Amino acid sequence: MNEIELACFKIISNVGMARSSYIEAISKAKDGKFDMAEECIKDGQEYFSKGHKGHAELIEKEAVGESVVCSLLLVHAEDQLMSAENFKIIANEMIDNYKRIIALEEKLK
Repeated sequence: MNEIELACFKIISNVGMARSSYIEAISKAKDGKFDMAEECIKDGQEYFSKGHKGHAELIEKEAVGESVVCSLLLVHAEDQLMSAENFKIIANEMIDNYKRIIALEEKLK
């Protein structure tokens, strides 16, 4: 496995963990466990940052003239990076919505 392929797999692995953490955060919020949801978001951000760093390193390589061949694996890694970022945005919105829903339900009791 060459250096670029290894970097791609590191990106995919880390942002996959981030996306899973964001999805878990939504589930925790749905159950009213907002502290746990926020912890999942925090964990997800740590994984996402590692994946993003790996991607930035590939961009830096290309910026200094090193060849970074655009392969299907690299495209997949970038796709997964963007997907995880979108899940973070959605998870934060869903957490806020569940907070509002649960607060309104409490008022109606």
